[in-house]
Amino acid sequence: VCNFMSHEKCLKNVKIPCSCIAPSLVRVPVAHCFGPPGHYKRKFCTVCRKSLESPAFRCEVCELHVHTDCILFACSDCRQCHQDGHLDHDTYHHHWREGNLSSSARCEFCKKTCGSSEVLSGMRCEWCGILAHAACYVIVTPECTFGRLRNMILPPNCVQLFSRNFSKLHCFRISENMQTESDEDDDVDGSTQGSTKDIQISTDSSKQTLKIFDGNDAVKRNQFRLISVPRIAKNEEVVEAALRAYYINDDQQEYELQTFTQQVLLSDDVINRNDAAEDSNLGSVFRESVPEAWIIRAKPKEEEVIRIYPAWLKVGMAYVSLRVNKDSTVQTVIKEVLPLLGRQTECLQNFKLVEVLMGSKQVQRMVLDNQELILNRLKDIRKTSIRQMNQTRFYIVENSKSIVQVNLFVGGLPPQLSHEEYTNILKEELAIKTNVVSVSHVYQAQGAVVLQISCFSEAERIYMLVKDTVVNDKPLNAVVIPAVMASKIPQNCCPLLVFVNPKSGGLKGRDLLYSFRKLLNPHQVFELTNGGPLPGFHTFSKVPSFRVLVCGGDGTVGWVLGALEEIRHKLVCSEPSVAILPLGTGNDLGRVLRWGAGYSGEDPYSILVSVDEADDVLMDRWTILLDAEEPAEGAENGIVEPEPPKIVQMNNYCGLGIDAELSLDFHHAREEEPGKFNSRFHNKGVYVKVGLQKISHTRNLHKDIKLQVDQHEVELPSIEGLIFINIPSWGSGADLWGSESDNRFEKPRIDDGLLEVVGVTGVVHMGQVQGGFRSGIRIAQGSYFRVTLLKPIPVQVDGEPWIQAPGQIIISAAGPKVHMLKKSKQKQKKTGS
Repeated sequence: VCNFMSHEKCLKNVKIPCSCIAPSLVRVPVAHCFGPPGHYKRKFCTVCRKSLESPAFRCEVCELHVHTDCILFACSDCRQCHQDGHLDHDTYHHHWREGNLSSSARCEFCKKTCGSSEVLSGMRCEWCGILAHAACYVIVTPECTFGRLRNMILPPNCVQLFSRNFSKLHCFRISENMQTESDEDDDVDGSTQGSTKDIQISTDSSKQTLKIFDGNDAVKRNQFRLISVPRIAKNEEVVEAALRAYYINDDQQEYELQTFTQQVLLSDDVINRNDAAEDSNLGSVFRESVPEAWIIRAKPKEEEVIRIYPAWLKVGMAYVSLRVNKDSTVQTVIKEVLPLLGRQTECLQNFKLVEVLMGSKQVQRMVLDNQELILNRLKDIRKTSIRQMNQTRFYIVENSKSIVQVNLFVGGLPPQLSHEEYTNILKEELAIKTNVVSVSHVYQAQGAVVLQISCFSEAERIYMLVKDTVVNDKPLNAVVIPAVMASKIPQNCCPLLVFVNPKSGGLKGRDLLYSFRKLLNPHQVFELTNGGPLPGFHTFSKVPSFRVLVCGGDGTVGWVLGALEEIRHKLVCSEPSVAILPLGTGNDLGRVLRWGAGYSGEDPYSILVSVDEADDVLMDRWTILLDAEEPAEGAENGIVEPEPPKIVQMNNYCGLGIDAELSLDFHHAREEEPGKFNSRFHNKGVYVKVGLQKISHTRNLHKDIKLQVDQHEVELPSIEGLIFINIPSWGSGADLWGSESDNRFEKPRIDDGLLEVVGVTGVVHMGQVQGGFRSGIRIAQGSYFRVTLLKPIPVQVDGEPWIQAPGQIIISAAGPKVHMLKKSKQKQKKTGS
């Protein structure tokens, strides 16, 4: 059925379940989260076990890989990353996934190689990462402790998300542009691709290829499987081949083939084009017109045995088997099942029977009517699709008033409005129903609110409408966010909140998003292009202790630190430590904190271990007030008004003059052709190019500005650029201050409350500093600076450049120092599960 291969002598040791019984082994049905189809080298399909040569799907949350035409046969066996009101529990078992391990993978128990690049082999727990042979993993204790990263993982039983109407991509905040076309289109594509993958149209004259549909749903969608059978074939042989094509291992006697006219075939010879059977009337009918497509149907039964699964987990049994006949209703089934579960004293009205379809993309639940005949229900399911029957379960569930609460983060609103004003905007633009929608949190400075919605359909309507809504020429954005139950988080657990900028570092950001979702709980990984850092900080606002990992360039780090500063007072853990995975061009802050000059494909697991072992250090942050005295151009009614003061935060450095001018030229080049700026090497090449264009360019910056340090005027030497540095790395790792000792100044530190002021005489001087041949001209050191600009001058703060109009620039320390994580020098501790 599933192409599993084994030596004859090894058969007695085979522990791997076949794809046809996989649905019956699912403990808690959880749908997969499929991104768009892609090409995956050296990976194997979990359903048919063949290599993925053509485009295939992978789950964004677990290690499932599957062909486009096998996706319908994968069942809901993804990792359970949150509680959704169905089958919730606090103890977590290993979540095993077979194969697609590296060929060097070793079994945790027998220490022998368990991975392979040739076949699907070896088992891996998708929470703790433990590896084992198929024969060895059965001896592992079922409870999972989350392995080496246990203190960083947000435990799934602490996360609650009611997600009935939302796709998995929405639940895990995976970008819309990751999505494929609509599901129906996928399914149709899958069927046509499938028709050519397994069986090419037979050229053998003794064989013939047939289209097989598994029910009315497949006919409607034109989804078929191809089988190749001899031209003279018994009915049983064709039925067996058809069942195998649909991964069904039932007795073939229980099934029959029908043509589209619903005429059941009575002849033993399904296909007979040979002249040998000319004397048979039926044979001659087929000889004249062979139907090209068949439907496989289940024969009606007078009675059968069904499995009923208890939806509470402390019963001590997985399911109970029950014989039902043509008179059995849902109510009689409940009545017979309760004594078997030790609940005979309880009232029947307190229970309901739920039909659950465990599809790979969605788990569908339907409460059955008490008077419905069970055999009729089974007949209807099989008529729709015998494949779906294989993926359907019945659960007995206790009636309880379920509380629906969907949290929706809505950003892009006008800032600094009141709770009432935000509610009115939402009523006006989104027509929200205030009886089921309330504004639970307001972030005025950022122009964002969190909506609490107690109706699934209203939550879905608002989510879809927000995407097309514009307020004050600014598009709104919506993010589904989970509720974190802080009281359930273990005491020694300090979850890691991960922010990834997928636009940084070429396509590395995308790969890291995928890797971190796999290694951690995907609910703790946030994509910064989808609502910014605020949804992440809001989700973690009640967590007593957490750390942050920012994957991006220095600009991304500044963005996250700025958001943290603004929201700090609303966090229970108001001073989380921040680690950096440098994905940008310069990565100066990453260099200073020992995270390296830039990410170049290191193993994401070892990065997380390094974050766990990193040392906590403090770093100064600075506020820059830019107060332009010249009026803004194009003032209305002839009344001249100066620009309002602008406040920006600084972490690394602030440059005036030639340094900022090069940044500005680079910025303009990137805006003109953003597609070209996706590699660190190319970006640095453009910097060199704009620098060479300015090599003969002279300015007398010292004549255009005045500098005051700690209330004292400072005379400037003849320079072209003035730079204020907070960290000992500038322009991709250059030491601008220099290492020579100087009695006039203290040795710089990132937490000393002082900024160093350095001058450069031009592009050549900057090049010499970059090459390590010279350092800058030391001018001053202090904690409060006032710069007076006498004419418009280019200014850049942490790589963000602009032209600043004449006026005042005041630089002073910003609030409390920020906690950063510095990579530990000591070798990583030995990892254990």
